[in-house]
Amino acid sequence: MNLRILYFARLRERFGAAEESIAFDGVSVADLIATLQARGGVWAEELAAGRAFRVAVNQDIVALDAAIPDGAEVAIFPPVTGG
Repeated sequence: MNLRILYFARLRERFGAAEESIAFDGVSVADLIATLQARGGVWAEELAAGRAFRVAVNQDIVALDAAIPDGAEVAIFPPVTGG
């Protein structure tokens, strides 16, 4: 399946991209995160277990076990705080 992935805030800066389109063979958000971690370097570091980030699929925040439909827009971003 094909996905559009958007990166925000520090992740956009660290990955050097605001978005990308990828062919993805997995099923869940956890599968996608594992695929991105496998790139190594900053990808493995920023998406490691225990790092704070959120994932939204088609603009709905989801858990790592959520399924990703073909053609989805997936956003990965750090938690937002306000004041």
